[in-house]
Amino acid sequence: MRDNKQPLDEKSRSMVRTKRRKTNIILNSLIIIVFLLIIFVSVKIFFGDDETASEKKTLAGADSSIIKDRSETVNADKQSDQPKNTEKNKQDQEKINADDDEEQDDQAAENEKEQNKDIKKEKDKEKDKDKEDAEDQEVITEGGSDPDVSKTIVNPAWEPVETTQAAPNPNEYGGQNWNEMVQAITYATGIDESNMTILFLGNNGPNKSVGTILQKDTKQKYRVYIDWVDGSGWQPTMVEELNG
Repeated sequence: MRDNKQPLDEKSRSMVRTKRRKTNIILNSLIIIVFLLIIFVSVKIFFGDDETASEKKTLAGADSSIIKDRSETVNADKQSDQPKNTEKNKQDQEKINADDDEEQDDQAAENEKEQNKDIKKEKDKEKDKDKEDAEDQEVITEGGSDPDVSKTIVNPAWEPVETTQAAPNPNEYGGQNWNEMVQAITYATGIDESNMTILFLGNNGPNKSVGTILQKDTKQKYRVYIDWVDGSGWQPTMVEELNG
């Protein structure tokens, strides 16, 4: 009985030792794993932060560089645009000045036109007044120097028609002298040159002329006597209204 029990005890102790060894191996393995995990986590924490900080620093540097490059580009664009803007502003200002000058010229021309109109109106008024004054002083008599004359008109208010001839020759029937004689006839009769036909215009003695005209719209004939006044021009002296 003693011999059988002893092998059983040894076997039991052997199993216990084997079980303990397995347990110790597992525990040691777990300890090693935990230790490795601790080391891994520590490395991750410390070296990972350094890499993150480095990456952030790198990214920040890159962003700063990009911002700087963009700023330099914008400044360069602004600087390159400044001459263009200056030239454009200059051109715009020149155009504005040209427009202002043109507007001022137009305004000046318009003002001059209005002034000329006013001057013409005043001259027309003066002519009308002179004509009325002359008509008031007209002396009209029936008949005249020959049987063809129906009435004779004399007006002491008639004045010489101002000459523009530098060296007048009253006995020359042409050129500016002719034009001024026609003006004197128009002045005396009140008939516009476009409404008259000159039937005759010639000499009537030294520095004297006589003209016969036909009024187109009424078919009335007139004989007009004019004298040359030295330094002044041709002056009407008498108008005869002719029969038929």
